[in-house]
Amino acid sequence: MVLDKDTAKKTAELLLQINAIKLEPENPFTWASGWKSPIYCDNRIMLSYPEIRNFVKEEMAKQVEKLYGKPDVIAGVATGAIGIGIMVAEVLGLPFIYVRPEPKSHGRQNQIEGYLESGQNVVVIEDLISTGKSSLNAVKALRSQQANVMGMVAIFTYGFSVATTNFEEDNVALNTLSDYDHLVEQASETNYIKESQLQTLLQWKSNPQQWK
Repeated sequence: MVLDKDTAKKTAELLLQINAIKLEPENPFTWASGWKSPIYCDNRIMLSYPEIRNFVKEEMAKQVEKLYGKPDVIAGVATGAIGIGIMVAEVLGLPFIYVRPEPKSHGRQNQIEGYLESGQNVVVIEDLISTGKSSLNAVKALRSQQANVMGMVAIFTYGFSVATTNFEEDNVALNTLSDYDHLVEQASETNYIKESQLQTLLQWKSNPQQWK
């Protein structure tokens, strides 16, 4: 769910500006899942642009406070959301932890890095939501340590129905700065894409698994 349309369009504009989001309908990308896609999103590029990362961290911190007040801990999902998660925690003056995809195979075999007490209120920070599986895996790890996961705030979501279902089934509230619909709208309004490309992007969103 996007809280503010202006923020959603501004975020999309900035991510397009630095090529963190690439739209190439004629030359589709292949995701790790095997899906063919006219869009590729790498929000970590944002970390190299101080003004843009500051905008993102401030807006995410505002969302966290508006939705959840002051949680006890901010948790980033490794590896993509470690950087932005730390910055959001810094803005809010809160402790930070991060969650690995799986426990380490050596040492203390931690999956959660940092100090977390049982029963603490946690807001999870993510950079990108596709199906939501890796993000929700982090939530499961936190809940296994008796954390109270209040919700998740992410930079961007593709808005797939499968993700909506996955979050609902795991009872996790998701809010994002921007999403695919606002991205396409912004790209169209600023002539970043042509009308023919717009139709391709809309068709892909309706059935990404079977596209191409």
